[in-house]
Amino acid sequence: MNFAHHLRNVQESHSSLLCIGLDTDRSKLPASLRSEPDPVFAFNRQIIDATSDIVCAYKLNLAFYEALGERGGETLRRTLAQIPEGIITIGDAKRGDIGNTAALYATALFDVFGFGACTVNPYMGGDSVEPFCRNPERGVFLLAVTSNPGARDFQHLRVRGTPLYEHVVRKARSWNEHGNIGLVVGATRPRQLRRVREIVPHMPLLIPGIGAQGGDLKQAVRYGCDRDGFLAVINASRSVIYASAGEDFADAARSAALSLRDEINLYRRPSS
Repeated sequence: MNFAHHLRNVQESHSSLLCIGLDTDRSKLPASLRSEPDPVFAFNRQIIDATSDIVCAYKLNLAFYEALGERGGETLRRTLAQIPEGIITIGDAKRGDIGNTAALYATALFDVFGFGACTVNPYMGGDSVEPFCRNPERGVFLLAVTSNPGARDFQHLRVRGTPLYEHVVRKARSWNEHGNIGLVVGATRPRQLRRVREIVPHMPLLIPGIGAQGGDLKQAVRYGCDRDGFLAVINASRSVIYASAGEDFADAARSAALSLRDEINLYRRPSS
C-alpha cells in the first residue's frame, strides 16, 4: 500500500482530516509538568492519549526537539513510540540537499526515527528529492506555497508566465511514480491552494496555517480536499496543544481537537 492509500484509509477510519502539530515549547508547559524528568515527553504523551482517536496524523517540527540538545532525540523517539500504529507521523524537517546527503537525511527520518512521512524543500531539484521517495510507504511533502510573509520573494515569481510554485507542483506530479508525494500549501493562501488542487487532483496536501496563523478553515477544507473529501491534511498546533495552560491541558486539547475535527467534517459535506 502506498502512502496516499494509507493516508486515505486512516482518514476514513478515524473520520478525520485533522493533524495535530506536536511543536512543544518547553517554556509553555504547565507548571505541573516542569518537575518531570522529561517534561516535553510527559506533555506530548498526555496530548496523544487524549486525541489519538480523532486525528489522522501528528506532525513534529524537528526544531523543537533539536533545540533540546542530546535529550531532544530521546524525547522525539519516546513521543513517536507513544503514537498508535497506523496514524501518520510527519517529520517536519524541510530537508533539502544534494543526493548523497539527502539519502542520509531520509535514512535518519524514516529508518532511525521511524517517521511515516517528512517535509522536503525541493529547491535543489529532482536529485535532492528522489532519495526520500524510494519507499512507496513513506510520504514526502514538498514545499509548494508556504504561509510565511517571505514566501512571495520566490514562490510567486513569474517563470515563463507561470508562478514558480506551479512549476514545483507540476514537477512533483511528474515525480510521483510511487504515489507517495504530496505538497505543502498554506491555508493563508486559499487562491493558490485551489489552483494546486486543480493541478494535482489526487495527491495529498499538507495544509498548515489555520488557528494561530489565521487561515480560513472552510476554504482550506473546500479547496484542499480531493473530490471525495479526502487527502487534505489540516494541521493545527498551538490552538490545540495550548488550549489550556493549566492541569486540564489534555482535556482542553481534546475539546479543541474535537471541535476542529467536527467543523472540518462539516465543510467536507457538499453544499445543499
